[in-house]
Amino acid sequence: MSHYGTQQLILQGFICLAAIAAWEILGETGIIWKGLVPPASSILKSCWQLLASGVFFPHMKVTLYEVGVGFVAASVAGIALGLILGSRQMLGQIFEPLVYYFAAVPKIILFPILLILFGVGPDSKVGMGALSGIFPILINTYIGAREVSPRFLKVGRSLCASRWQIYRKIYIPSMVYPIGLGIRLGIGVTLVGALLGELKISNAGLGFLAIEFYNHFDIKAMYSVLVLVFFLAGLLNLLMTLLLHGLRRYRV
Repeated sequence: MSHYGTQQLILQGFICLAAIAAWEILGETGIIWKGLVPPASSILKSCWQLLASGVFFPHMKVTLYEVGVGFVAASVAGIALGLILGSRQMLGQIFEPLVYYFAAVPKIILFPILLILFGVGPDSKVGMGALSGIFPILINTYIGAREVSPRFLKVGRSLCASRWQIYRKIYIPSMVYPIGLGIRLGIGVTLVGALLGELKISNAGLGFLAIEFYNHFDIKAMYSVLVLVFFLAGLLNLLMTLLLHGLRRYRV
């Protein structure tokens, strides 16, 4: 790791510690009502109690299932559609405005339809996550396909390469980094979509667990769920960052 990277990590760690310290001070001094902002130390203690009780992990498994299946569906569909639209100019011109329009539409308005189709179980949250995550992947793949050098395509066609060979030998290698960027954004948005569905209506999952604690006025436990969700999201982001760093060598 470079000296700049080490300094950046130290600064990020310092900011996190400062935020925790400020939270602890606000909670202990009562500047903000303790029922609304408990001290950070009590929330960390509640996190440990929640993990030790065994209540957290079954709900975590449900959320990870929803995010995992939704993310795979979003990745497959987003990469395939982005590649098709990006490699065919006429299709791209027709569908590009529609893609950007639907990408900006809040996906939560489609949640009632998903509930009708799949019920209140995990499948509706899988659909919510997939609908949320597909657009960053599709758009980044589409942009990557449009930026493939025409010279590479001309050489491939002059060698009588089939369309499949052009996709496999020219498009995909040239698009690895843009696809990686889309995947990094997509997994975070998929997580948000699945959790949003759980918060609205569900019978399991981390969003459901947070709402249950809120409904029973157990604010510390609610915050502990949120902290653990932040930790899981940060871990996913770290894994995607490492993956993206490894893909930089393929950047064209």
